[in-house]
Amino acid sequence: MGDGWDKDFDQTHFDTYSPPDFYAKLGIAGVPADEVKKRTKTMDDNWIPSWDEQFEFPLTVPELALLRIKVLDYNLSDKDEFAGQTCLPVAELRQGIRAVPLYDRKGEKYSSVKLLMRFEFI
Repeated sequence: MGDGWDKDFDQTHFDTYSPPDFYAKLGIAGVPADEVKKRTKTMDDNWIPSWDEQFEFPLTVPELALLRIKVLDYNLSDKDEFAGQTCLPVAELRQGIRAVPLYDRKGEKYSSVKLLMRFEFI
């Protein structure tokens, strides 16, 4: 789930007449055998999206894998709008529930925007 966009952005930043329609793209960057991209469903009209989805990423070389996360606001008639990103070295992730801060396109950390994520390693 995500939170904090309503604190870091104006109410009309993403959509003029309604709350944003957030979705997340997740992927692994690393050796070619590990590279994969996935996407959550879109949460319509919600400043605090709760996707409640699980993704599995089987890895052959976890030491070189990076978990890339990008959140976007879906727009039917225009290009989807950027809402935050982060890149996490898989080898440094710890099992459990974590608050993951997001960053803008320049790599500046947002004050309030975070994702609440659960990591499990099998």
